[in-house]
Amino acid sequence: MTLWIAFSLLTVLAALAVLVPLARAGRQAATAAALHDAEVYKSQLAEVERDLDRGLISQEAAQAARTEIARRLIAADREAQRSSGSEPAAPQGDAAGRTSRLRIVQAAALVVVPLGAVAAYVAFGSPDLPDQPLSARLEAPAQGRSLPELVARVERHLADNPEDGRGWDVVAPVYMRMGRPQDAAAAYARAIRLLGSNVQRETDRGEALVVANSGIVSAEAHAAFERAVAMDAQAVKPRFFLALALTQENRKDEAIAAWQSLLADAQGGEAWAEAVRIELAKLGVEAPQVAGEGVAGPSREQIEAAQDMSSGDRQQMIRSMVDGLDARLAADGGSAQEWMQLMRALDVLGERERLRQVIARAGEALKDDPAAAAGVRDLARELGEGS
Repeated sequence: MTLWIAFSLLTVLAALAVLVPLARAGRQAATAAALHDAEVYKSQLAEVERDLDRGLISQEAAQAARTEIARRLIAADREAQRSSGSEPAAPQGDAAGRTSRLRIVQAAALVVVPLGAVAAYVAFGSPDLPDQPLSARLEAPAQGRSLPELVARVERHLADNPEDGRGWDVVAPVYMRMGRPQDAAAAYARAIRLLGSNVQRETDRGEALVVANSGIVSAEAHAAFERAVAMDAQAVKPRFFLALALTQENRKDEAIAAWQSLLADAQGGEAWAEAVRIELAKLGVEAPQVAGEGVAGPSREQIEAAQDMSSGDRQQMIRSMVDGLDARLAADGGSAQEWMQLMRALDVLGERERLRQVIARAGEALKDDPAAAAGVRDLARELGEGS
């Protein structure tokens, strides 16, 4: 019933949107015509007086002309008042024709707009479905709900319970998956205030701030990463972003030292190690291969070439390396580490559709190794592509 009431109101508004301009235009046109006629009759009266003064017409003829012109002037003045709404009168002549046409158009609008709206809704809508207000959808069981509806449910809960630190901690990574890094950073900040600081929250908040700032490590993000490293000096992700900040600030020697220190902790097969090598290549440094890694880093020639590359060319070099790894895994297969390395690289490049395809291929290739397949699924969830 509520839906039909809303439809009725919208139909009335749509009809008024047609009728009001028509009525206003009709009145304005009629008023203008009547005022023009009145000016013409006034000019004719003045002309009669001039002819009388020059002796061109007799007094009797002048009086007769005055009487006729005055009658027409009064009629024109009355028509102007009626058109402007100040005095009702029956339309005559052309005014009657205009009024008749206007009423036909208005009647058509009153009939066609409502009937057309109802016919379109019956043909393409779902009039038999019951009302589904947002409040009822939010209170329904979570199973089968869409992600935006689930987030709306959490947001409503947090609006009523803003001191629920656990709620902010849960919704923050979801915001990141939805492409809302600024909201994620704000949610992490509230979770830290309410639940306390730890390595994961500080790191994730810093990352959200970097994403929101188009990849630039701001002072606020830098401080978050430093707090994370202070709690865990071996934490890889905050150290990665701190090294990236040094690179962005053109502190080359410090950046090289930070990247090399990070790479020295690699055990082999880590997805981030290749990204570190690429960053070192940008700075003109050749990184040694870590024992146990199945995928070679950039060659000496690639490293030397990277020094003179533009950012677009370096991006193309990275993409060619990713394509080479993808082709090799497609042809010969590979370890879980190599599949996960490819997944992370595609995530960094923003190739979401290709990432989903690689996840499916990795699951099929590693189906006989439950532990490896589980690692791929865990990473897929971390990258926002898990079910």
